[in-house]
Amino acid sequence: MKRNSQTLRVAAAVVIILGTVVYLAVSGAKSNKSYYVTIGEMRAMGSKAYTRHLRVAGNVAPGSVERSGSKVNFVLVEQGHRLTVNYLGDDPPPDTFKDDAQALAIGTLGRDGVFQATQLQAKCASKYAPANKPGASTASLTPLAASQ
Repeated sequence: MKRNSQTLRVAAAVVIILGTVVYLAVSGAKSNKSYYVTIGEMRAMGSKAYTRHLRVAGNVAPGSVERSGSKVNFVLVEQGHRLTVNYLGDDPPPDTFKDDAQALAIGTLGRDGVFQATQLQAKCASKYAPANKPGASTASLTPLAASQ
């Protein structure tokens, strides 16, 4: 009898510990999940857009970048849609972040329609373009891209 009650206690403790670990893993995975959407798709989401962590890509509108330390306000443009972005991340924007650059903002949409980004990535398309040399194959990369 004593052995059965001790086994029952150990089994109950194992179930509680495993349940807690599973709960923490699932809730942590949900909080880190972000949805990749276009600006048009985000607008079509309605009120769901305000409650989800989103990734939105587009081109930086020329002349829209306003810097203040590591904080940056700018406008993303994608297929005729415009989105004002307020980047409040801890890191400064990447060096490739400039007018007409492709950018990816990660964060949440505020009720005022301004996207509050906590992460910002920029891509410089010219880094990955094929070399434009006479007689060169279109598969060759520029020296900068080949070294990366």
